[in-house]
Amino acid sequence: MAEELELERISEAEWLLPKHGEMRAPARVIADELTITKLRQDTAEKREWNALRQLHDVACLPGIVGEALALPDVHPGYGFPIGGVAAFDSIDGVVVVGGVGFDINCGVRLLATPLDRAALTSRANDVARDLFDTVPAGIGSEGNLRLPMSEIDELLEQGASYVIERGYGLADDIEFIEENGRIEGADPETVSTVAKQRQFRQVGTLGAGNHYLEVQEVAEILDREAAAAYGLTKGQIVISIHTGSRALGHQIGQDYLKVMEEASRKYHIPIRQQELVCAPITSPEGSRYLSAIACGGNCAFANRQVIAHLVRSILHRVFGMSPSSVRTVYDIGHNNAKFEEHTIDGEMRRLLVHRKGSTRAFGPHRAESPAVYRDVGHPTLVGGTMGTASYVMHGTDLGMTKAFGSGIHGAGRALSRKKAAKKYWGEDVKSDLLSRGIILRAHSTRGIAEEAPGAYKDVERVVDAAVRSGISRSVARLVPIIVIKG
Repeated sequence: MAEELELERISEAEWLLPKHGEMRAPARVIADELTITKLRQDTAEKREWNALRQLHDVACLPGIVGEALALPDVHPGYGFPIGGVAAFDSIDGVVVVGGVGFDINCGVRLLATPLDRAALTSRANDVARDLFDTVPAGIGSEGNLRLPMSEIDELLEQGASYVIERGYGLADDIEFIEENGRIEGADPETVSTVAKQRQFRQVGTLGAGNHYLEVQEVAEILDREAAAAYGLTKGQIVISIHTGSRALGHQIGQDYLKVMEEASRKYHIPIRQQELVCAPITSPEGSRYLSAIACGGNCAFANRQVIAHLVRSILHRVFGMSPSSVRTVYDIGHNNAKFEEHTIDGEMRRLLVHRKGSTRAFGPHRAESPAVYRDVGHPTLVGGTMGTASYVMHGTDLGMTKAFGSGIHGAGRALSRKKAAKKYWGEDVKSDLLSRGIILRAHSTRGIAEEAPGAYKDVERVVDAAVRSGISRSVARLVPIIVIKG
């Protein structure tokens, strides 16, 4: 094993990569032993696709503050590891393309319904069929909301509020969306015409890959106080929507890879991996990219807002329930770079926190949380697999100091899509799920294989490591009943 990537165990679920060589900060991995064994194995075999190497390289970037972090769902990404967190000084630091990725503000919205399992069971197939037919999904899917370029600009500036004003959702939703559904500083001029053209028919679409729409049951309450604050009860039916900024976000990433590559040379920033190209936060290039990220983030909020409206319309058709009875618990992203205030060595500092496959997990008493959640901290929404479970969690005071108020976003992949497609057969996965009472509707048989439960880590282990480290607490365990995939 390369000496420079030797991890030192420092607690039950934490390992440290000490600062050395060109590292400007140490790196910390929060994970269980099986994940650490895999990271060490990849290093010993000198695999190019190596999350620990990526974490090391992030720690070499200028202006990094505290530690580069990898959370329990860590696995290799483009440049940054997925499940990675890094904060940079707002004056001396950089903004990094790989720290956000190509699906800007991909995230999850959780809707709570007045239904229980018994009420759903007799109509489950009807709900599954209507969801599949009504919510556009799959590669290149197009929605019914088709906007001219001028209105795309308005959507990129205003986010969820833009579509709510046009009848897609409820005004009350806004309070329960991260950033109130609108990230400030979004200038549509920083987004290319190509990116906008790719988006104008994709608002309100689920997409493909790991995106999903799931009808779930609250199988277990694990924190009564937080669950009460969030309005969650055992046996309740909830719905999770996981998607992001679609083609627009991907195009922003592609466009700014080129811009940041030139900026890295211009500002003499040494780059160890292509996707770690970056620019000083205060530079013209950095400012434009941050604005484009905000645009992509607002697009994702609007996208999930429209899908939530479609879900409400389906529940109204099937059960006759009013849209207002289907409540937004929270909507939160996990591919972002945001300016935040954090205490570092006893001093409050303004930092640009990159979270790649990691979610904001602010603990109690942060003003950013909805008022009714403030005493416990806002929810974090952790996707598992379509055959296991998902979790509602929340951040802690310790997580604020140890992880910049960050938490896990999912189980994390154990197999690449290519390996999963070779190992699993989509129809077999579908049959297995049905035998366990899970209805799957998907637009791609190969996509089912790529997203097979066995292609992911055990979400129970991942959640347990986050809890044992003290950065998060579990609130509720959710199990799937209906799954819609692209």
